[in-house]
Amino acid sequence: MRMPSPPPLADRVPTRAAWRRVVLPCLVLSVLAVEPAAAQESAVCEAERLPEMISGFFQFTTAIGLIGLVVVWQADSLVELFTLRPEQREGLKRHKRTALRSTVILVVLGPLYTVAGSVMNLPLAECVDLTPW
Repeated sequence: MRMPSPPPLADRVPTRAAWRRVVLPCLVLSVLAVEPAAAQESAVCEAERLPEMISGFFQFTTAIGLIGLVVVWQADSLVELFTLRPEQREGLKRHKRTALRSTVILVVLGPLYTVAGSVMNLPLAECVDLTPW
């Protein structure tokens, strides 16, 4: 079975032009559509226990992420002790750095959303605290 060939270069839409055609209208539409909704009360804030549940879920997932980092770090360190080849050691070090980077993003994302959301007057940021501590 023969695969179809890609369209000629002249038929392809440049990425930048496609980006402008899609993103700019979506951005304008979202600003116009969100403005009336921002004036209304948030349905999440009006719910009885939903803000506490969202905050608790975020704190729980952050704690699990921190525990996961400790487990991955310790397991990689243990395996690294018994690894002889340098490329395997480098792969384990890369894995540890990736786990650390993911955990830092996980821990920083909640407070960043809380601060940025309150500055931008997002309705969810008014009643849900996403700081993990």
